[in-house]
Amino acid sequence: MGLSLATAERWVERWERQQRRYAVDREERFTVIGDVVEQTVAGGPARPLVVDLGCGPGSLAARLARRLSHADIVGVDMDPLLLELARTHHADAARYVDVVIGEEGWTTALRLDRPLDAAVSTTALHYLGVDALYRVYRQLAALLRPGGVLVNGDHFPHDDARLAELTGCVGRRHAERGQAFAHEDWASWWTAVAKDPELTDLLAERRRRQPQSGTADSAARLSVPAHQRLLRQAGFGHAGVVWQYGASHVVVAIR
Repeated sequence: MGLSLATAERWVERWERQQRRYAVDREERFTVIGDVVEQTVAGGPARPLVVDLGCGPGSLAARLARRLSHADIVGVDMDPLLLELARTHHADAARYVDVVIGEEGWTTALRLDRPLDAAVSTTALHYLGVDALYRVYRQLAALLRPGGVLVNGDHFPHDDARLAELTGCVGRRHAERGQAFAHEDWASWWTAVAKDPELTDLLAERRRRQPQSGTADSAARLSVPAHQRLLRQAGFGHAGVVWQYGASHVVVAIR
């Protein structure tokens, strides 16, 4: 199912543009995550070890690799098409692993040879159910070295209905501004992908796996305080927000 570099470059570039439709602040969020990881590994091991959970086509992994050229990065995802885009377009940024986060044995599949210095994620962990998310938090706490960090950039709802209404307004304004930068959305990107004959086999494999988009108790319903409680229960000593724009947050948990 190998792709040509030109094809991978074209589709990753279009992916980057359509993602800006949903988060005008996306680049700043990536930068903040990089700041946290860079600070965490400063003065540490010669080759820090970082896992990117739900890496998609390698957007965050590639940015981290540019900032931390001495780090070993492992990109993890269950989408065969997005992973192949990452392997082709960002081949040198990370070692990519095809596995479902949270399934039995997923941490063994990562083949880590030492404790993690950091685990990062953007808009991926909310697909897990609450119980599965707690298990993943516990597993990550066990994989991280003391002082290591879990850095999660995502949209988190407010417990307060009035604040939720305001942040919803901010999100809609984000989307409106994003439309000036992106001419296609998530759905139209995948529609266009389906018309590319070079991606036919990968798309068929993606459909065969039929990944679940969430469950009734999806973690997408959890507020930041709820995540903080789960993280502390899972073994993290500190958990809190280091950056926020409306409902978009970067939450950091320190092992």
